[in-house]
Amino acid sequence: MWVDYIILGLYALSMVGIAIYTSNRSKSVNDFLLAGKKGLNGWMTAFAYGTTYFSAVIFIGYAGNFGREYGLASVWIGIGNAILGSLIAWLVLAKRTKNMTARLQAKTMPEFFEKRYGSKNLKFATAIIIFVLLIPYSVSVYNGLSSLFGIVFNIPGWVVMIALAILTALYLFFGGYFATALSDFIQGIIMLIGVVLMLFFFMGSKEVSWDLSSIVNNPELNWFTFESSNKGIYGNTVSLLSLICLTSFGVWALPQTIHKYYAVRDKKAITQGTVVSTIFALIIGFGAYFVGGLSSLFPVTQGVSADNVIPIMIDYVIPVGLTGVIAVLILSASMSTLSSVSLASASVVAVDIYKGKINPKANDKKVNLTMRVFCLIFILTSVVLAVLNEKFKLSAIAYLMGLSWGTLAGCFIGPYVLGVISKKVTKNACWASIINSLVLTVALIFFFGYHKNGFDCSFALALKTGVGCSPMIGVICMVCSIIVTVVVSLFTKKPSAEILYQAFEQPIENEIK
Repeated sequence: MWVDYIILGLYALSMVGIAIYTSNRSKSVNDFLLAGKKGLNGWMTAFAYGTTYFSAVIFIGYAGNFGREYGLASVWIGIGNAILGSLIAWLVLAKRTKNMTARLQAKTMPEFFEKRYGSKNLKFATAIIIFVLLIPYSVSVYNGLSSLFGIVFNIPGWVVMIALAILTALYLFFGGYFATALSDFIQGIIMLIGVVLMLFFFMGSKEVSWDLSSIVNNPELNWFTFESSNKGIYGNTVSLLSLICLTSFGVWALPQTIHKYYAVRDKKAITQGTVVSTIFALIIGFGAYFVGGLSSLFPVTQGVSADNVIPIMIDYVIPVGLTGVIAVLILSASMSTLSSVSLASASVVAVDIYKGKINPKANDKKVNLTMRVFCLIFILTSVVLAVLNEKFKLSAIAYLMGLSWGTLAGCFIGPYVLGVISKKVTKNACWASIINSLVLTVALIFFFGYHKNGFDCSFALALKTGVGCSPMIGVICMVCSIIVTVVVSLFTKKPSAEILYQAFEQPIENEIK
C-alpha cells in the first residue's frame, strides 16, 4: 500500500513543479489563455484535447454505468468518440476555428460569438451560460474521483476533492494554459500507460480470460448487439446511440475543447493533432468502456451503485503497488479536465463580462489577475457543490455530465459549427438556438420526470439500473440547434459585409491554408 501512496505523492509533486516552471509563462492575457503568440505544437494540443475529453466521469460514471448496462456493446461509445469526437471534429473545425478566431482576435467562445455575429449582448449571455453550466460538469468530475479513492484507498471523498482542487488551482493560477497543456501532455502519457496496464490485469483475472473467443461468444457481454435486460422507455438501440451522439458530437461545441483549436500553432500541428488525438481517444475510450463492459463477469459488482462499479473492480483486480498507477490514471484525467473547464469558465468572466461589460477600460494586467481569481472561485464553487452532492447523493455522476454537455452543446453547436463554415448564419439564429436549448432542456426534464437517482425516462421508475435520459435530452437539443439555426438564418438578416469580411476573408499572419 505504501508504494501506492508514494506514486500519488510523486504525481502531486510533479504538478507543483509544473506550476513553478510555468509561472513566468503567463504574464499577459494572451499568454494565460493561448500559451503566447506562437501557440502549441500538435502533440501538446492533441494531448490537451484528449485529456480534457476523457475525465473521471468517463472512467467511473460512464464506463461503470453503461458498461454494466450494455456489456461490451458500450465500446461503441469509445469508438464513436475517437472517430466522430476526435477525427471528424478536428478535420471539420480545427483549421476553420484557428483562422477565424485569429481574424476576429477572439480569445473565448463568447468573444467569438460577439465578433462573428456583431452583438455584445450575445457575448454577455453566452458567458453567463458557459460559467453556470460548466459547474455541474466540474462537480461530476470531483464526485467520480472521490468514488474511486473512497473505495480503493479508504480516503473520505471530501478530502480527495479538496486535495484535487488545491493541486488544480495551484498550477492553473500560476501557469495558465501553458501549464495546463504541459501537465496534460504528462497526464496523457500516464493515462495511456494506465489504460494498457488496466486492460492487461483485467484480461488476466480469473473472471475473464485471454481467450477472446469466450468473450465474443458470451451472451452476457453483448459484444456486437445493443441488447440488454433493461429496455427503457425508448429501447436500448436508441439509448446507446444517444450516448454515442452526445459524447461524440457534444465536444464539437464545448468551450473547453474548442479552445484547443485557438492555440494550435500551424498546419503541421493540426495534422499531428488530428492523428494523435484520434489514436489517443481510441485507446482511452475503448479501454475504459471495455473494462466497464466486463463488469457482469465480476460478482463483486452485483448490487452496487453504478458509480462504484469501476472502483470496486479496480480494488478487486489490480495488485497492491500498481493501484497507485491506476489511481494516477484517473486523477490525471480528472485534473486535466478540471483545469480546462476552470480556465474556460474564468476566461468568460474576466474577458467577456468584466472587461466586456463592467470595466471596458481595464488593462491587460487587471484582466489577467481577474481571470486567475475567477479560476480559484470556479474551483472553490465546484468543490463545495461536489462535497454537498457527495453528502446528500443528489444525482448520479453520469447525469450531471450528460445534462451539462447536452445543454451547452444544444445552445452552441448550430451557431458555432455552422458559423465557422457558412456566411449565411445570422445573429437571430444564434439567439434562437440558445433560447430553444434552454427552454427545451427544462421542458424535457419535466416531461420525462426526475428521480433522486437520476433522470430515468420512466414514469413508473422502471429503470432501476440507472440508464437515464439526460443523453437523449442533449441529443434532442443538439439536433434542434442545427435545425433552428438553419431555418432562422433563412428568414433573418445576414451579418454586415464588414463582419463577414473580418470573419472569412481578412488577411492574417500565418493563415493556415
